[in-house]
Amino acid sequence: MFVLTAAQRRRCLTLLVSLHILVIAASNYLVQLPFSLFGWHTTWGAFSFPFIFLATDLTVRLFGKEPARAIILRVMLPALVVSYVVSVLFPQGGFAGFGALGQWDLFVGRIALASFMAYVVGQLLDIMVFDRLRRKQAWWVAPALSTLLGNLADTFAFFSIAFHHSPDPFMAANWPEIAWVDYVIKLGVSLALFLPLYGVLLGGLSRWLAGVTGDDDMAPHQARART
Repeated sequence: MFVLTAAQRRRCLTLLVSLHILVIAASNYLVQLPFSLFGWHTTWGAFSFPFIFLATDLTVRLFGKEPARAIILRVMLPALVVSYVVSVLFPQGGFAGFGALGQWDLFVGRIALASFMAYVVGQLLDIMVFDRLRRKQAWWVAPALSTLLGNLADTFAFFSIAFHHSPDPFMAANWPEIAWVDYVIKLGVSLALFLPLYGVLLGGLSRWLAGVTGDDDMAPHQARART
């Protein structure tokens, strides 16, 4: 892990918190846009949410599990509010006008609440698993297994809370199928794309933080062995 000044630590956490809120809000909006993939029902949110696990795992790897937990605590309420506002203002890809905020939208509200609960469950599980495995010699073991379990918990917590007996007939009838397909897509995207990207980002962030902190010993190849 890197030794950062208080100001550097705040900047890093601010950037990571902003990334989490952005991905959560985008995913909560995109999950309302279902489509068929090879005959299976899924949503566009399946392609955006894996970025959360990438950001969380990199945080644990570089700074430890406590900063990662701090991000979750800072993100929960803002992400809930931003997700609801964005989804109410832009339902199904169109702008509804600011007057839509004056009426409570049960469908969107359930999605925002479900995202809140699923995010906490999935990310805490992801951090716990990742932190236990990150000292393994193979760098890919921790992100692969934490993504596998974290995505499973997050996906089914989200879809069951958001769409079980939903006012949207299509989502109420098809949410178990959509949840499984979303989970498979998330795993595919994460393991095929994000694991290689994870290694690249880990090396790049290690070099950048080594330059910021002036700690030349924290070269990328040493960072993998020490963290």
